[in-house]
This record gives sequence, C-alpha cells and structure tokens, in this order.
Amino acid sequence: MSYAPELLPYSPERGDLDARGGTGLELEHGTTIVAATFSEGVLLAGDRRATIGNMISKRDVRKVFRTDEYSAAGIAGVWNIAVEIIRLFQVELEHYEKMEGRSMSLAGKANRLGTMIRGNLGAAMQGLVAVPLFVGYDEDTRMARIFSYDTAGGPTEERKFFAIGSGSVFARSSLKKLYTEGMTAQDAALACVQALYDAADDDSATGGPDLARQIFPVIATVTADGFAWVPDGESEEYAHMVVEQRLRSPDGPKASPAAQST
Repeated sequence: MSYAPELLPYSPERGDLDARGGTGLELEHGTTIVAATFSEGVLLAGDRRATIGNMISKRDVRKVFRTDEYSAAGIAGVWNIAVEIIRLFQVELEHYEKMEGRSMSLAGKANRLGTMIRGNLGAAMQGLVAVPLFVGYDEDTRMARIFSYDTAGGPTEERKFFAIGSGSVFARSSLKKLYTEGMTAQDAALACVQALYDAADDDSATGGPDLARQIFPVIATVTADGFAWVPDGESEEYAHMVVEQRLRSPDGPKASPAAQST
C-alpha cells in the first residue's frame, strides 16, 4: 500500500491548511449577511461579493434566499456547498407542506436546517465551512425570529439583530449603535445597508455598494403577510443615501438618542 498525500488537491503535510482555515482548494466564499427585526417582522440583507482567497471572483452574487412563505436564509462560507444546502432545505419544506397539509413550525424549520448543516460537518472539518443565517415569522407566536448556527449545526436564537460572515464583527458593531426597538422596515433596511458598508470598510471580502456597476445589497423581509423582496430600485436608494452620507461623514452616523437609551 502506497501513501502519497502530496497528490491530493490539498495536503496538510505540505502545509496547505492556511491561516484562513481553508484547504488550499480554489473555492468561492460568500459573505456578509445581516438581519434585524422591525415593528412588523424581520429583514435580511447581504452584500454581493464572492471571493477566492484574496481575489474577487464575483461581484453580483445573491446570498439571500426565500426558503418558504414565512422564512428566509442568507448564506456565508463555501458558496457551492451553502447554496446546495439551502436548495435542499427549500425542497424539504415544500415536501413537508404537501405531505402534511400545513407548513412546519418555525422552530422545526430551524432545527431541520441545523441537522442539514451537521451533515456537512466532515467537510467543514477540512475547511469547507458553510453556515446560514435563518430568519422567519412565527405564525404561532406572531413574532419575528433570527437563528444563527455553528459548524456543528446547533441553532441559536438571536435577539434584535445579528450578522454572519467575515465582516460580521464590523456589521454587528454598526448595528449596535443604529438599531432601535420598533423601527420601521425602511429604517431597518437603512441600518442594515449602513452595517454592510461598515463591514466592507474593514473587511476586504465584503463588497460595498458599487455605484459604477449598479450593484447593490439584496434585501428581503418576512412579516405576517409572508416573504417579500425589497425592490432593486429601493435597495439602490438606500445605497445612494448611505454613500452620500459617508461622503460627508466617512465613519458613519452616530447612535440615535433612542438607541443610546436601550
């Protein structure tokens, strides 16, 4: 029996496991996703950049997906694996609804998605990590909810807002100062676009609004009325507002008095 790890597309013996936790494979990664609850539901937004190592591979990917009528997911990590997980999840939710004659509970959806992520654990241990940010409107409790995941698939319910991806630490810091209880959908969308801008300002893997190419964040909402995409024109308006404001104040807006008091 022969042993030749150097022939593998990646090789720990050769030192291919780099500081980013990757495998040495040339795979696309997607970041950053942000979510925030508002007075009527929850909003999910994602930047448009995909990277391979330190290279920009795509500038206009869509990282936000409708999973069913009352839920949505944004994805970060290895692009192809993440998309496959979400597409299978969409099919499973549709199949359940057809077989049972009703939709799965929101908690059930979150747990089922966690099981699917856990199924990717072997690949994740080799650096092929893919995790979603799952949001939805709970028809039983009439509340909007946000769920994050670790690589082992464990769902954790988050309060008010959350972010995932390489720019998440900057996006969350931004939302901490901009988020207020009971904000409107428009205010939540603007806060999330501001957070994505802050993430792009400090994280090279996150793409900010691209006015020259007309590429803007993808935004969706989930309320008691169901899932809805925010029109591209409206997303463009938010992006222009943020960029124009940053021309006057590069570090962004300060926390509102309402945010400071919460």
